[in-house]
Amino acid sequence: MRLKDMQGAASIALLLMSLCTQPSLGQQTPTSPTTPAAPQPVANDTTGQAGLPQAPEPKPTEPLFMRPTSRDFTKPKSHIWNPIAPYTAIQLPTFQMGNTTLSSLLKDGKLYLSLADAVALALENNYDIAISRINLDIADTDLLRARAGSSLRGVSTGLLTNTIGGTTLTITTGGGPGATSQGVGGGGTGVGGIVVSTNGGGPVPENLDPVVTGQVSYEASTQPQLNTLFSGGLNVLTTNTGTYNFNYAQGFLTGTQLTVGFNNTRVTTDNPFSNYSPSLTTSFRATATQHLLQGFGWGVNGRFILQAKNDRRITDSAFRQQLLFTVNQVENIYWALVSAYEDEQAKERQLAQSSQLTSDNRKQLEIGTLAPLDVVNSDSAVASDKQALVASKTNLEYQQLLMKQAIARTLNDPQLSQAPVIPTDRVALDRLPEEDLQVEDLVKQAYANNPQIEQAVLNMKNNEITIKAFKNGLLPVVDAYAFYGGSALGGAQNPSAIDFSKNTPFPPGTFPSVSYGTVFQNTFNNNAPDKGVGVNINITLRNRTAQADQARSQMEYMQSQMRLQQLYTLIRIQVTNQQYALTNDRAQVQAAQAARDFAAQSLDAEQKKYRLGASTTANVLQQARNLATGENNLISATAAYARDRAQLFQLLANTLDRYGISIEAAAQAVGGGAGMATPVIPGLTAPKAPEAPKPIDVNPGAAPPQ
Repeated sequence: MRLKDMQGAASIALLLMSLCTQPSLGQQTPTSPTTPAAPQPVANDTTGQAGLPQAPEPKPTEPLFMRPTSRDFTKPKSHIWNPIAPYTAIQLPTFQMGNTTLSSLLKDGKLYLSLADAVALALENNYDIAISRINLDIADTDLLRARAGSSLRGVSTGLLTNTIGGTTLTITTGGGPGATSQGVGGGGTGVGGIVVSTNGGGPVPENLDPVVTGQVSYEASTQPQLNTLFSGGLNVLTTNTGTYNFNYAQGFLTGTQLTVGFNNTRVTTDNPFSNYSPSLTTSFRATATQHLLQGFGWGVNGRFILQAKNDRRITDSAFRQQLLFTVNQVENIYWALVSAYEDEQAKERQLAQSSQLTSDNRKQLEIGTLAPLDVVNSDSAVASDKQALVASKTNLEYQQLLMKQAIARTLNDPQLSQAPVIPTDRVALDRLPEEDLQVEDLVKQAYANNPQIEQAVLNMKNNEITIKAFKNGLLPVVDAYAFYGGSALGGAQNPSAIDFSKNTPFPPGTFPSVSYGTVFQNTFNNNAPDKGVGVNINITLRNRTAQADQARSQMEYMQSQMRLQQLYTLIRIQVTNQQYALTNDRAQVQAAQAARDFAAQSLDAEQKKYRLGASTTANVLQQARNLATGENNLISATAAYARDRAQLFQLLANTLDRYGISIEAAAQAVGGGAGMATPVIPGLTAPKAPEAPKPIDVNPGAAPPQ
């Protein structure tokens, strides 16, 4: 068969393959983009308004909040068994810089790495995940503060993107018909350009941790007297005073504050006007104050506890989002490495072909059957192929380095840093169940599982708590209080006491001695009671600050509602676009495979003609370049399909479930994911060498012979 006939038949076969193998986008894709859509029932509830597309409540991240840890930072150190324990520092385990389980993958100086190994190592060693894991304990410390009535310090729940190469530029093809991105917000207009949110504002909660204060002192005083009339004729008075005062204060979630004070004084003096020396004076007062308007009730004083729990749930969700993101980054890096690895092999094959052609040309030149210009042409092709191979090798080495930094904590180990990484997995082109689902079903999955929606809903709950707090802050301060106390006096008769009516010292026994025990008893037996009730009122005229904060809290809540609805729309577009991307990518892979096969067949035919003297060196080199281009396109298209497949899993937030990754195990170990099961990643296949050119089937639609 002549070459033109072969090329024509191959073109017809390629066209038929492209028409027959074009996959459909599930069941929801209409015949034409302009075909009117059939009426659809409302499937996803997001607005609460009939007739509008809605979305379900997000699936909460459970049971992370109750995960077992070596140290529960939501609980304080107890006084039991060790009275000074609450006043001692908490020691955290030292961060381990070593890599885990990498040595078992090193064989003969090479690091053989599957995608499951790469993901497992990232869960154990990746810094982005390790930093995000600590945020879980930081959120627990905020809950501990809230239970004491203190304000919250907050937790950084932003996505960490410091794994280099996760958003690789190596894979540039593929994708859906559109692209989505989130805009950057405007600059702040507050002090220093920082905008302070109303979140956490409102009346200050009561201090829920009991506070005990004490004063123990001794004072010896010698004071010269200006007038001896009031000092019994003494020019100098000597007084020794011992003070032993104690106070207990505690707030309660109801807006109640209790204070109990107990004061003791022991005074020894030579003042003749004092009947007792030493004199013992004791008193106590218990005061209960209750907020009646502003600051009243559990909702105001316990709101930080609710917010801290919501923040912990947000941190749980952010950790899940970090796992999804980092696993996706590792997959992108892995497929970029596979692409670079296969590209380097293709460049070696291309150089081998051009080198073989040059060798054959030189032999023909020696026997005089080939023009020197053909040798120069083939030599130029060899030089170009060598340069392409050098560029491909350097790119492969860089991709290997990116892979190592994504799965290792340190690259200081010379054996690891020098070992080449050999990827052992390739992506399969089997259709995913998600490709055949209706868009609404995919969107429903994304709405229920997406951690961004979960965080947005929890943030709205915090905003609702803040709105209630500022509404309470509009009220005047009206506090009712009641107190009860008592006092007592005792001691021993002062030997220096003088009866000024007779100008003689009092006889012994004139003032009976009263022991401290009796004084203490008289303090609490209603012998000298002190009691009363009252109301404190504090009304801010015009109340402009409270009005501004209360209005602003509602505006910020309205903004959070809008952001949530915007997020629903964004996720819908992203999921739809990613479903299109898989359809486009598979078609691109199949077209690239057909083009590569055609190029291989064309090169084989051209080489046969060249050996028979019916072709030229230029034609052979052109077909070789066509084959190289076809292989590059196939490699890029396959990598793009693998990338977009992983991206769809991330958008649906089902990567962890699909791969069998335990989020609880990933969160438990501070030093890494020790004890985690190796992920099981479906849709992979073993590497295989490029197939040799097949004979062209001139009748691809015919039934196979019996």
